[in-house]
Amino acid sequence: MTAAAAAPALPPLRQDAGVIGLVGLAHLISHFSQLLLPPLFPWLKDALGASYLQLGFLMTLFFVVSCGVQAASGFLVDRHGPRPVLFGGLALVGLAAFGFAASTSYWMMAVFAMVAGLGNGVFHPVDYTLLNRRVSAPRLGHAYSFHGITGSLGWALAPALVVPLAIAFSWRVALAAAGALAWGVLLFLWMHRRQLELPAAPAAAAAPAAQGSGTFDFLRVPTVWMCFAFFFVYAVVLSVVQAFAPEAARLLHGVPVGLAAACLTIYMVAGAAGMVLGGFLAADPSRCERIVGAGFGMAALVALAVGVAPLPALAVPVLFGVMGFASGIAGPSRDMIVKRSTPPNASGRVFGIVYSGLDIGQAAAPLVFGSLMDHRRYAGVWLGLALMQLLLIASAFNVRRVRRAALATA
Repeated sequence: MTAAAAAPALPPLRQDAGVIGLVGLAHLISHFSQLLLPPLFPWLKDALGASYLQLGFLMTLFFVVSCGVQAASGFLVDRHGPRPVLFGGLALVGLAAFGFAASTSYWMMAVFAMVAGLGNGVFHPVDYTLLNRRVSAPRLGHAYSFHGITGSLGWALAPALVVPLAIAFSWRVALAAAGALAWGVLLFLWMHRRQLELPAAPAAAAAPAAQGSGTFDFLRVPTVWMCFAFFFVYAVVLSVVQAFAPEAARLLHGVPVGLAAACLTIYMVAGAAGMVLGGFLAADPSRCERIVGAGFGMAALVALAVGVAPLPALAVPVLFGVMGFASGIAGPSRDMIVKRSTPPNASGRVFGIVYSGLDIGQAAAPLVFGSLMDHRRYAGVWLGLALMQLLLIASAFNVRRVRRAALATA
């Protein structure tokens, strides 16, 4: 028998693509829920008699709750399987959107912001457990690529849906429509639930007496915490780009308001395109750290140029596109780094802990970079962004160093 004949056959592309598509659709709703309220702040400010600081605190509540749930839900995923946890998360996101629509006070909105965070916190442990265990290894890079693209589309969809409905009808109609979309996706996934079926991982045969402590053994793996730090820094970068970079660039280089408003959309679309290429590059896991280094190195150079160089206004959206494309290329390799650092049968727990770094970073970044904006340190925003991107590169290679040290010890 030849080596080629002995190699296990890949499952049909349709089977892998079905799982990837369903998981991507769920991920779209996760990112959609993260940007559900901010586009409606002008309406909510008047309707609720709230300040922008109070409205921003709603997002802080969202991410703080999401962080705690993300870390805890990984244990539920590993114990009970990802499908029921995913359905619960989607149901809570839809419930929160309907709750927002029915709210008559700021404090009602705050309660439902926490409900939304509760729902949002389950998606990463669920998604990566399904992808890692249901998609064949040669297609994982493309799976991570599509997963990142759907997240970017979710961010783009939220303002595209709620703002026109708020203008045409009201902010309550817009939020109710968002709830209907979340529950519509839940219904669609329930109809295709067999493709999301995954039995709980079998318990390890060795060391049965250590069963109670074994659940938390992964917390003693150094690479898990290196990955957590990596995603914390990544979240700071993402938060700065989404919340402060377009306005800082507008004030630095005299970019017209309409053009500055398009910068984030250009970044997201270019990032999605970069992820397509990144999916092919991530097919070889051994070069993931180098891809992350090249992608975020280019992004850091762009950020440095925007921060210190005299640029024409028309160059700014182009540079946002270059930065987004470079960051997008690194996306699938970023996820592959975590996959390579995950102990067997602990996918949900590891991705839950690691991706909680995203929520913490997104909650912390506005405190530092918002202060820079208040003090009119617009160049400092971009220089800080470049510094964080360089720190991402160092973090990625630090993960590899710790992983290799652990393998050498073993």
